[in-house]
Amino acid sequence: MAKFYVNGEAIQFNAAPDTPLLWAIRDHIGLTGTKFGCGMAQCGACTVHVNGEATRSCVTPVSAIEGKRVNTIEGLPDSPVTKAVRAAWLDKDVVQCGYCQPGQIMSATALLAKNPKPTDEQIDEAMSGNLCRCGTYQRIRDAVKTASASLGTKK
Repeated sequence: MAKFYVNGEAIQFNAAPDTPLLWAIRDHIGLTGTKFGCGMAQCGACTVHVNGEATRSCVTPVSAIEGKRVNTIEGLPDSPVTKAVRAAWLDKDVVQCGYCQPGQIMSATALLAKNPKPTDEQIDEAMSGNLCRCGTYQRIRDAVKTASASLGTKK
């Protein structure tokens, strides 16, 4: 049995230790904002935060998160970073089909929480594991820059 926290709630998950975290989140807990994309950590649709780090939940076994804190798109804290990213996503009209957006937002918030003033190269590196089938990459980068600019020196 794996014990961990999801969006602040203690979870006891009784399944095989190699069960992907994604299936625990979606099927056991019922949070469907985290998406299944490729199942190989190549697309980023399944990105969550594990102890603040952007993590691909489709390849992370529940045994690897014992005692850790997981945040999903539904449980992002109401922080200055989250507010800045949400506002920038709307301002830059990032969303097209929307399927990749939970993973994109999770990667962007993890980046800006650690580095509120990233360079273009740092943005590209942090977002490189997130694919967008609609090709809104320029709007995504612009939104990360806009969110960064709105943060000032706050985290």
